[in-house]
Amino acid sequence: MRNIKLTIAYDGTCYNGWQRQDKVKTIQGEIENAMMKVFEKKHNLHGAGRTDAGVHARAQVANFKTSSTIPIDKIVKAINSLIPTDIAILKAEEKDSSFHSQYNAKQKFYRYQIFNSQNRDPFKESNFWRVGYNLNLTLMRKEIKCLIGQHDFKSFKASEKIEKRTVRVVNFLEINKKKNDILIDIKGEGFLYNMVRNIVGTLVDIGRGYLPEESMNNILSKKDRTQAGQTAPSKGLFLMDVSY
Repeated sequence: MRNIKLTIAYDGTCYNGWQRQDKVKTIQGEIENAMMKVFEKKHNLHGAGRTDAGVHARAQVANFKTSSTIPIDKIVKAINSLIPTDIAILKAEEKDSSFHSQYNAKQKFYRYQIFNSQNRDPFKESNFWRVGYNLNLTLMRKEIKCLIGQHDFKSFKASEKIEKRTVRVVNFLEINKKKNDILIDIKGEGFLYNMVRNIVGTLVDIGRGYLPEESMNNILSKKDRTQAGQTAPSKGLFLMDVSY
């Protein structure tokens, strides 16, 4: 059996997330449907992570095993010819049999995009969160320092989600601004459901003055989701890279 690794980009606007589900459009579902036509047989695609509804990816990773002898370059062309244009297979590679896109992942890199303006930009509506308030970036950069390292991120989990283990490691967290675009980059070994969006929403509440200085450290220590800020919209979140 061949073990094929795919690198995938997609605009998640019109999809109910990565994971295949009945009666709704998902990224995994669209690709697996195309693979059924290419290989004339059902294949299970294993993704590095399950992005939520509306979340995008520049380099999602997935793998599947097949007995097909179709050349690797033709696999990319064949699948791309059958999937919607808002999804693209960027690359296919043959890996050894032990490779698994989820279990072998060492770090994931997410970026959250904010358009800090009171005016709409139609070219950014689907992949930026437009925030009309003035944001104190100096304060926001100061507040994120306490999140780097290993912590219990229970305060930033999804309120309705039961998580057995809420300790995670954040290796990198940085905020950059270019004109009206604010980019929040976060890298870690793994993230709780909605963790990145909840951190971003809390940062925005701090940056606009809705939450006071030192809020992030206090919220982190409370281990209580009700103490944190809003959940940022899914449309601003991108899975940028998965490291192995």
